[in-house]
Amino acid sequence: MPKSKKGEGFHSAAGLIRYFDSEDDKALKVNPWFVVAFCIAVSVLVLVLGAIYPT
Repeated sequence: MPKSKKGEGFHSAAGLIRYFDSEDDKALKVNPWFVVAFCIAVSVLVLVLGAIYPT
């Protein structure tokens, strides 16, 4: 069985940390609660439409 490389995880994670640390000021910023509320609203809409128009 080959020996595992101990330092490999840190090197691969370093690029991801550097990528996620640089935020773009021009990017669209959405409040997480808006996303949750939108998902709940769409779910309720689908359930209501399913009750009104059964297949």
